[in-house]
Amino acid sequence: MTRVYFVRHAQPDHAWEDDRSRPLTMEGREDSRKVLEFLQDKNIDSFYCSPYKRSMDTIWETAAHYETEIITDERLRERESGRNGNHHGMFRKRWEDHDFHEEGGESIAMVQERNVAALKDILQKNDGRNIVIGTHGTALSSILNYYNTDYDCDSFLRILDWMPYIIELDFEDEKFLDKIEHLHIHKEFL
Repeated sequence: MTRVYFVRHAQPDHAWEDDRSRPLTMEGREDSRKVLEFLQDKNIDSFYCSPYKRSMDTIWETAAHYETEIITDERLRERESGRNGNHHGMFRKRWEDHDFHEEGGESIAMVQERNVAALKDILQKNDGRNIVIGTHGTALSSILNYYNTDYDCDSFLRILDWMPYIIELDFEDEKFLDKIEHLHIHKEFL
């Protein structure tokens, strides 16, 4: 069995304009220690991550604990936001129509396609291992929707304020078996 621990990043500094280099807040850095506390005895073999700073920083201490490098994969990045993209009305519109995206942004279908492709490559390379993947809210939600189409906008909104959030997905020969939610810390999404 292959076990994947998806770790949604801790609280980012929303005042930071550049999405790719947005750091964690002081609270976010402190909350990342909870990620280490949870994962320190899980015999993690590999670490993969979005190239975004907040995701890398959330799992950095855990990877250091295991003396393992973090492999970044551009496909694991968060949804490219367009204009007027981060309010509840737009969240609903995107989840109701997975092909919809605002100008300059990505649709749920686009995010799902690249994230699931990355996950399948990771599963092929790590059969029978325990893996951590540093991720984001929409990226993770698109993966969860791929394996369970009942995962919808309300499911996404349920985890919107969970930073960090750890969910385990188990696979056998790349076939999805089960998911278990392990940890979440409530931090208001701004």
